This record gives sequence, structure tokens and C-alpha cells, in this order.
Amino acid sequence: MLWLKTTLSVFRKDIRIEFRTRFAVNMVLAFVVASLLLIMFTLRAHQLDPTPKSGLAWIVILFAALSALGRSFIYETDKNTFDLLRIYAKGSTVYVGKLFYNSLFTLFINASTFLLYSFLMDLRIASWEAFFVLLVLGTLGLSSVSTMTAAIVSQADRKGAVFSVLSIPLFVPLILLLTRVTKAAFIDGIPKGFGSDLMALVGFVGVTITAGIILFDFIWED
Repeated sequence: MLWLKTTLSVFRKDIRIEFRTRFAVNMVLAFVVASLLLIMFTLRAHQLDPTPKSGLAWIVILFAALSALGRSFIYETDKNTFDLLRIYAKGSTVYVGKLFYNSLFTLFINASTFLLYSFLMDLRIASWEAFFVLLVLGTLGLSSVSTMTAAIVSQADRKGAVFSVLSIPLFVPLILLLTRVTKAAFIDGIPKGFGSDLMALVGFVGVTITAGIILFDFIWED
């Protein structure tokens, strides 16, 4: 119970900071709206084939995540509160609390993007099962990678640049899988081989969360 209470305290702290500043929410919403309108009117995305049309939304989400999610641990070092967390909380509770916050924020990014994207592209959901998979596992995949890399680079000198360099190669296989699931959700329905994509996404999320917890122990004790 103490572990869960401390984890929720870290989560609530980040929520309060975001509600007080609204920095990440405003930045991400502005970025998503501007990017989708740019894609709509310059690339004529509604005329594209289904596969690139499915991938465009995740490109927008990817760069929105890069612009906001890296702040989870970087904020602590910038405000000199990282050492204070070491005093009052265990490493695992801090990491999981940050992961909860990033997951909630990523869910907001994903839901907002797909709501606007489906409206602009006049898309209808062909498979609610596939849409649920892309929303849940896409959220967990993006947040687990972002939380893990943010924890690793939190002590680096140029955190923002290092965060992007480390994150993008890890995001590539995730985005490729999510593009296929998105095509199934909005265009094809559930195709043959969907189960393999589902298992690959579950494995990716499990590996990145486990790796983040293991690697964070070394950062926490440093």
C-alpha cells in the first residue's frame, strides 16, 4: 500500500503541475491542429492510398510526443527536485508514477489526434476492436519509450537533443506496427495476421516497460 500511495503521489504531482502551467497541453494541441491542417491542405491527404493515410496520423502523434513527453524527468532536473524525490520515494515508485502520467497524457494526444483526423479525412471506424488496440497499446508503447528515454537522458547536458536521438529509433518499429493496426481500424477491418501484430505490440510494450524499470534503477542509485 505504501508503494502504491507513493506512486500515486508522484502521478498527482505531475498532474497538478500540468494543470497549473498547461504548457504541454496547449503546445501539443496547437501542434496537432497545425500539423493536421498542413497535411490536409498541402498533401491532399484525403486522396492518398489507405496505407500512407493511416501512417500520417502517427507521424503527427510521434512528433507531438517528442515535444512534450520528454519533460517528465527533465523537468525534475531542471527544477533541482530530482534529489528531493530520491529522499522521499523509491526509484520504482517514481518511474511508475511518471509512466502513469505519460500514459494519461499520451492517451489525450492519441484521442485528440484521431478525433480531428477522422473528421478531416471523413473516416469511419471499420473495426472497434482494432481501434481499441491501437488506442491502448499505442498509448502504452509511446509512453513507455518516452518515459524510459527521458529517465536515461535526465542527467545529460543537452537533454532535448539526446532524448530525440534515443527515442526515434525505438519509435520506428512501434509506428510501423501501429500503422497496420490503424489501417485495420479505419479501412480494412480485422485482416488475417492481425493477431501477430497484436502480439508484437504487447511484446514491445512489455519489453520497453521492463527495460525502463531496470535501467532506471542504475540512474536512481547514481
